[in-house]
Amino acid sequence: MSLLLEAFQYGFVHRALLAGAVIAVSCACLGIFLVLRKLSLIGEGLAHFSFATIGLGLLLNIYPIYVTIPLAVLASLGILYLSENTNFYGDAAIGLVSAIGVAAGVLMASLSGGFNVDLFSYLFGDILAITPTEAVSAVLLSVVIIVLVLLFYHELFAITFDEEYARVLGIKTRRVNRILVMLSAVTIVLGIKVVGIMLVSSLIIFPSITALQISRAFRTALILSVGIALVSVVAGILLAFVLNVPAGAMIVVLNFIFFIAAYIVRIFKP
Repeated sequence: MSLLLEAFQYGFVHRALLAGAVIAVSCACLGIFLVLRKLSLIGEGLAHFSFATIGLGLLLNIYPIYVTIPLAVLASLGILYLSENTNFYGDAAIGLVSAIGVAAGVLMASLSGGFNVDLFSYLFGDILAITPTEAVSAVLLSVVIIVLVLLFYHELFAITFDEEYARVLGIKTRRVNRILVMLSAVTIVLGIKVVGIMLVSSLIIFPSITALQISRAFRTALILSVGIALVSVVAGILLAFVLNVPAGAMIVVLNFIFFIAAYIVRIFKP
């Protein structure tokens, strides 16, 4: 308990909690739409693609996020284009982009002299080492994402459950799909700082599928997803500080525990 109280005395813990909380909310808000649309693996594909862009940023001595966000957005639009305008299914397009990202990332790492400490921090996350500038950027971008999700909530809801009917109603489904994947790309990049490239898709998937185990009402599931994401990130950061373990891995483990608990509740629910 003393270690837990001690954690709140450090500025880096405050920054980690603030940035982690807003990123968790943005991931949960988008995750519920992506999971129900069977696009949850887009997080995995964009995360692997980001491996290449982060390697490029480090190679060029540019702050990696400045390189990663625009290129990840372009990659998300590329995935959408391939799935809509070719014979590829969505998962094939995601796999293609993912494979290119990993291969290019390995090449970038080789050209820059191997896997250094900076690259490993992006692979596995390092939220407790977040700088004030990174924290402010994460908060601002996450707030923009959450606001846009709220503004387009009804359109996103419509295309999630029946895209054809939404088109009949006059909703510009192509535009909404592009907004969804672009917001997902930015959210994935932000989540990399929390749990790393290897685990970032868990921030999208776990809270959503956990909430859907308990509730079938969409709005209730969305609220539950946000709550689960917040609790797992905040508790994961604090436990990581107390136990001296990686925060990203602890956050994912807590998410898994919440999922198992929700699954058991669903089984025994009358």
